[in-house]
Amino acid sequence: MNFSHATNLVCSLLCSLVLLFSPLTSEAALFGEFTLKDEMDMGREFDALVRSSMPLVEDPEVKNYVQGIVDSIVKTLPPQPYAFRTSVLLEPSLNAFATPGGFVFVHTGLIQNLEHESELAGVLAHEIAHVTQRHIAKRMERGQVISLATLAAAIAGLAAGGGGQSGGAAMIAAGAAGSAAMLNYSRTDESDADRFGLRYLTEAGYDPSGLSGAFRKIQEQSWGRAGSIPTYLSTHPGITERLSMLEAHQKGLPARKVKTDDSRFQRVRTLIWARYGDMQHAEQVFLSMKSSDPLRFLGLGILNARRNRVADAQKAFDEALRLAPRDELVLREAGTFQYLMGDAVQARKLLEAALNIAPDDYMGLFFYARLLDDTGQAKRAAQMYEKVLTFVPEDAEVHTYYGRSLGKNNQPFAGFLHLAYAALYSNDARRVDGWLEKARPLALSDAEKKRLADFEEQLNARKKLWKK
Repeated sequence: MNFSHATNLVCSLLCSLVLLFSPLTSEAALFGEFTLKDEMDMGREFDALVRSSMPLVEDPEVKNYVQGIVDSIVKTLPPQPYAFRTSVLLEPSLNAFATPGGFVFVHTGLIQNLEHESELAGVLAHEIAHVTQRHIAKRMERGQVISLATLAAAIAGLAAGGGGQSGGAAMIAAGAAGSAAMLNYSRTDESDADRFGLRYLTEAGYDPSGLSGAFRKIQEQSWGRAGSIPTYLSTHPGITERLSMLEAHQKGLPARKVKTDDSRFQRVRTLIWARYGDMQHAEQVFLSMKSSDPLRFLGLGILNARRNRVADAQKAFDEALRLAPRDELVLREAGTFQYLMGDAVQARKLLEAALNIAPDDYMGLFFYARLLDDTGQAKRAAQMYEKVLTFVPEDAEVHTYYGRSLGKNNQPFAGFLHLAYAALYSNDARRVDGWLEKARPLALSDAEKKRLADFEEQLNARKKLWKK
């Protein structure tokens, strides 16, 4: 469950090309209404393409938090046909976007650079408004379309070139095509999203200044960063005019009690800075916190572990535990550190304490499963791996460790099959074929043949995506 940085170029392209859809869908839009079913199909295809090619943050502390904000906004709306599923992209730019069908994507850079939950909620409310008002769908109905092939070319370039000359050329060509065909939201679309977003934010109980506050911070932080300003801050009407309109609307709102607790936001922000942020900047963020704040030391512990400063990491984790001995996140991160340092006894103590408080924390469960596996408790480890996969069924690293565990414990068919899944979700076609070749002759029972058939069905679906 580790994550690596993708290139800014490819992720920027992904975020620009929010008008992606299958050839069948685009043809239908050109000759008639772009229906809700078309929206759903388009959103699912885009979501699948992003998930198969971009690094996502799957930590439940982060993922569940962002989904929770979206849920709190959506539950105040009239009944919606969209499920509003969120994903957090590991990308340092200050951005968020939503596609037709209610798929919402948030960049880690946005969370890092905001200060309050109401600001993040404001941006999410704005993006939700683009979906509820069907802005992209209406443009599709007018025949303003772009092909999925554009994005596919960029992803193929990255995969083939690995940052090399041929890959870079493919990405640049795709980017040029995308820029020429991309449709920015219109002046009316953006005004609608501002107005409805402000309403959604307020009705969800947030400070209405969160939306304008987020826009101001993004504008300030993006100064001098070419290409990093989100589309909702670079389209007409001008941002100054839009901020004035938002603040005028805010003044007309009745006074009401608003959410002011930023504690969960700060926990998530700390995790993202510690794991993925620029190390020098992250250190300054943590040192600026109060010396009584356990997040200060949690962040420094994770950061120093990244730097291989083991003694400093140990000292920071010890202080975080002293300040917050019953905090499940502190316990989990300290336990994970001890496991990776080879102290199985202390790791078990800390991870079990964390899981007693948060039994569905699948990040903690993953490392606990590895610990059990290392100490000869394969049966219990398998139960933990299975539970983790109910939360993150497409996590290649979990499948890898589980597959190796099964293989060394005399379950070769299941072991090879999980390794094949790991390769599938890593988009490694060559390794998929290799592991599948080993698994096929071992599928003897009806249950094993059924599992093999299920895998091949998923493989065929993924191959179609690879071809695009």
